[in-house]
Amino acid sequence: MRKRRNLNKIRDMSSARKGHLSTWAMRHLQALLSSLGRLSRAPFSTMMTVAVLSIALAFPTGLKLLLDNAQRLSGSLDNSANISIFFKQDLPESKLKQIEQQLRLKNSVATLQLITPEQALEEFRQNSGFAEALDTLDSNPLPAVMVITPSAAHATPEGAEALLQELRLLPEVDIAQLDLQWVRRFQALTDIAARGILLLSSLLALAVLLIIGNTIRLEIQNQKDEIEITKLIGGTNAFIRRPFLYSGFWYGLFGGILAWLLVSLNLWLLEQPVKRLAGLYHSNFQLTSIDLPTLFILILCSTLLGLAGSWIAVTKHLYSIEPE
Repeated sequence: MRKRRNLNKIRDMSSARKGHLSTWAMRHLQALLSSLGRLSRAPFSTMMTVAVLSIALAFPTGLKLLLDNAQRLSGSLDNSANISIFFKQDLPESKLKQIEQQLRLKNSVATLQLITPEQALEEFRQNSGFAEALDTLDSNPLPAVMVITPSAAHATPEGAEALLQELRLLPEVDIAQLDLQWVRRFQALTDIAARGILLLSSLLALAVLLIIGNTIRLEIQNQKDEIEITKLIGGTNAFIRRPFLYSGFWYGLFGGILAWLLVSLNLWLLEQPVKRLAGLYHSNFQLTSIDLPTLFILILCSTLLGLAGSWIAVTKHLYSIEPE
């Protein structure tokens, strides 16, 4: 009998918890839908607020995407971190082949191209316009050249510099050069741009909070009489606060979605001009749009900003409204 009573009590408690959970979920769902309906009844003001939010969110997102594309472009340049080795004159071709085979076995070397003196002279003859002058030469003045692309682990300025110093120690090498000055400058510029975008994102995030907070404050003031009546009949602050929080949720969600559409539209408008410019440099570079992780972060941040802005406004203004 006792076991049956205990089982019945457990079942009653479980059903009561399920009932409370179901009631809680229904109330939140009702507040979610009612806040959406309230926004739909004022479409012009809602769209104006969402448009302002989307512009504030799209601006740093677009700049971050452009910075990522610029970094990807710099990494895809053929001669971004290439090392050029000029060998001593009259070096036998067999020795050049031997050095080539040895260097290809190094983990620090990704690709290697050997240009013989004959190939270098023929290329210079075709591109320089001094073919007749070159025919008067008694011998080939150009040395053998080897162009080395460091592997990914040595593509940094420090790694490429270490590989350059190692290649200079070869007795057959006359000159080994690597121009990393522009790479360092570009990295410094991208670091400054990244910090600037982070600062701009912080300021615009604050602007989003203020916009949503001011919008929710106006809604609270417009519904002041309704809030006072609800408090008179026993409505709690949590019950009154819930629809305003969901209004901020909808503002943030719609603002993030519209910001994504704005950024995608602008990237689409830039796609063809960038493609034509890349074609002039014989490059297959293309702009990349927002990927799924970035889109998820954008929507999540915009929604959280909407909730935070509405929470701040409700906390500041709702508790000051009391029935007289």
